[in-house]
Amino acid sequence: MTGGNVVGLVFAAAFLILALALSYLLVTKLSTLLKRTTKTIENVDARASVMLDNINVTVEHVNTALVKSHLTLDEVNGQLVKVDTMTEHAQQVTGNVANVSTLVAAAATNPLVKVAAFGFGVRRAAAKRRRETEEAEIRQTLKTSRRRGRHSAGK
Repeated sequence: MTGGNVVGLVFAAAFLILALALSYLLVTKLSTLLKRTTKTIENVDARASVMLDNINVTVEHVNTALVKSHLTLDEVNGQLVKVDTMTEHAQQVTGNVANVSTLVAAAATNPLVKVAAFGFGVRRAAAKRRRETEEAEIRQTLKTSRRRGRHSAGK
């Protein structure tokens, strides 16, 4: 073995030791990294599990609220149907009242018109009779005064 070979062997051994040391460091760092990553994933998994449980509870509450609101809407729709029925009945009653009031007005108006016409006729007849009576009295007075005038002229 020559001196160049020995130096080559020393360099090769040094390179091998360096490579082993670096490999060891790399393996320990990777091992630590993998442990930390595993812990982080376990923490995330635990937290995600809790979060998913909370989300499930929230979804159940929302579903319960939706069922209640659906039931409430069904009740409201039922009440609206009743209100529609009452409104239709109120319209019918209003129409009936309007018809009855028209009939009552017609029944009351017709006799009132007849009474008013009768009253007008009676007043007119009374006025005519009064005029005729006054005219008869005036004629009588004129006749009497003419007769007196003739009797006085003849004497």
